[in-house]
Amino acid sequence: MTEFGYFLSCEEHGPTELVEQARMAEQAGFTALWISDHFHPWNDRQGQSPFVWSVIGALSEAVSLPVETAVTCPTVRMHPVLAAQAAATSSVLLEGRFRLGVGSGEALNESVLGTAWPEAAVRLEMLEEAVQIIRRLFEGEEVSHRGRHYTVQNARLYTVPDQPVPIDVSAFGPQAAEVAGRIGDGFITMQPEPEPIERFRRSGGGTKPVTAGLKVCWALDHEEAVRTAHRLWPNDQLPGELPQVLPTPAHIDQASSLVTPEQVAEHVTCGSDTEAHVASIRRYVDAGFDTVYVNQMGPDQQGFFDFYRTKVLPQLAG
Repeated sequence: MTEFGYFLSCEEHGPTELVEQARMAEQAGFTALWISDHFHPWNDRQGQSPFVWSVIGALSEAVSLPVETAVTCPTVRMHPVLAAQAAATSSVLLEGRFRLGVGSGEALNESVLGTAWPEAAVRLEMLEEAVQIIRRLFEGEEVSHRGRHYTVQNARLYTVPDQPVPIDVSAFGPQAAEVAGRIGDGFITMQPEPEPIERFRRSGGGTKPVTAGLKVCWALDHEEAVRTAHRLWPNDQLPGELPQVLPTPAHIDQASSLVTPEQVAEHVTCGSDTEAHVASIRRYVDAGFDTVYVNQMGPDQQGFFDFYRTKVLPQLAG
């Protein structure tokens, strides 16, 4: 049976709001939480970007749901040693209900340290080496490592959970899906397509969990929802590698100016049609995902949770 979680957006909401949304999600019947890990929002209109690890600490006290980062880049802005420490502490606070979602990152967040942004193949190399380091640290052993991308000297985590934190790997292209199958405890993606799942499973993923996220915009008025989605999240419609290589919210905004409201309406479920929301999620269920995380674009979070609690989740329960 597919489970349904809520996707907390650190790009759009401050820490107090995110914790309250987590409470509402649990009350509405969602069974898990994703939370994004960004230094910058995608554009200034989204307007937020709290430090995800502080928010996770608050979530551990506010809800009983499992939590996963979707996703952390443990390669440039955050060294793998620090990512491992943050994840291990989060897992201890959540009493083992934490998974570390990782990916190869975006220049939007990672270039803030002034380092060159590597090409995709190098970013995947860095991710694979980082995951290797993180796994060793999760075991509580003292780690010294001299690799192609990272050096670690006499590092040991003293606060670790009883079991190593599972690491799920985000992937969009075929090469990344194969890396996810080789090094991940699970697979993360955003598109309801079976082919990446099959590639992940063939590359070593086997029966490990596969998870996906989608964004919707609930509102009583369909056109209002389209306007909200277009105002806040036009970047979701940018093609190819653009979202990974553009370095600032201003650059993302320049590219997003080419995205029309019609494109958003075509690709994002907007409005209050119950069947449309159910159908958009069922595409992920039919593709074989184990958990689907839904994010509400815009400020009307309470309306969204009421709608999903009473209209959408009951239809998906069967």
